[in-house]
Amino acid sequence: ELDIVKNVIITDEFSNAKIPVATGGQGIDFLVPTLLEMGTEEQKNRYIKPALHLDEIWCQGYSEPNAGSDLASLQTKGVLDGDEWVINGQKTWTSTAKYAHMMFCLVRTEPDVPKHQGISYLLIPMDTPGIEIRPLVDMTLNAGFNEVFFTNVRIPATNIIGERGQGWLVANKTLTHERSSLGDPNKMASRFNKLVELMKTESIDGERIIDKPVFRDRLMKTQGKVLALKTHGLRLLSSQLNKEQDVTLGRMIVKLYGTEMRYELESLAIDVMGELGTLYENSPHIRAAGSWQYAYMYYLGLIIGGGTSQIQKNIISERGLGLPKEPKYQEA
Repeated sequence: ELDIVKNVIITDEFSNAKIPVATGGQGIDFLVPTLLEMGTEEQKNRYIKPALHLDEIWCQGYSEPNAGSDLASLQTKGVLDGDEWVINGQKTWTSTAKYAHMMFCLVRTEPDVPKHQGISYLLIPMDTPGIEIRPLVDMTLNAGFNEVFFTNVRIPATNIIGERGQGWLVANKTLTHERSSLGDPNKMASRFNKLVELMKTESIDGERIIDKPVFRDRLMKTQGKVLALKTHGLRLLSSQLNKEQDVTLGRMIVKLYGTEMRYELESLAIDVMGELGTLYENSPHIRAAGSWQYAYMYYLGLIIGGGTSQIQKNIISERGLGLPKEPKYQEA
């Protein structure tokens, strides 16, 4: 088994060698760390190995039509009936739902207490009767997100992480891992290397883009930001290993800075391609099968996913820097 330091080193070397890094999606990146911290031994033995081996694909059931940024307002209900939870409601923006085997899901199990205290964190098999999945086509023309409907869905009462009503605490553990993975420094470095190759191959009037001062200046500024993000990630790793400080806010910075910077990187690639950067699908002149155009649109969405940049800034400034809270909006 590999420890966290060896894993970082291997991932870094894979990135330098341009070797694709395996991704386990939400199971490996989000659920497994949460189980290690909050799960029972039985749950760890049951779920971690299949997730790591990709024998079970996981999806996340958090957002609802009326509970996105204000997630604690969620209304999907879970009622305990004997030794089973009965679930009714709807989730939206659920990635990978159409081929996931399992979902980790937030449901309201205590309707008569303050909203943050009435939520539980349940594990739901996606082949359970009463689950309906509807794809949502986004601006990339792909159905990467889904709506999931629950109608009298029954799961074992033991399929709960943490205590009943403790779901908000567990969800924040998961969200910490999600936010840092959305701005992954190693993926950013790998993508930057591909951008350099693109700039070496694209040209204007016979001159390589990478040799043009304006584009080279933008490339160097981007490289500085990539290295800064990577250094910040290593600092968080050191703090975590030495237990010097809580890294929760530091990971939020990774999400905030990483997703915005990744969009900036993809935007530079579109500019490098000039008019060809506007092409997407079904064109004989498209570059890299349209991967740059797809990423340009996809990462604009990730600035919102996992908590918008505005929300990240508020939390970091208020909880991390001790600044006054943002005034609440009041209608005239």
